[in-house]
Amino acid sequence: MKRTGIQRDVLALYRLCLREARKKPSDARENFRNFARDEFRAHLDIKKKDFATIEHLLRVGQKKLETYSQPGIKNIFR
Repeated sequence: MKRTGIQRDVLALYRLCLREARKKPSDARENFRNFARDEFRAHLDIKKKDFATIEHLLRVGQKKLETYSQPGIKNIFR
């Protein structure tokens, strides 16, 4: 299946989130994975053609990833 550029960007961000979760302490990894899954699932209803919203959410997601990837962040709770 061919994916558009924006679909590849979303999947790449998701994979990065899961990779970063692996770098966290073992007792907190599941919390980080669940947080990422919940964030992505919360926006499943967005239309594929709503590029402005998707691009905005990608930027927000990248900022959150940057923040939560910092070594000082040891756990995350919902």
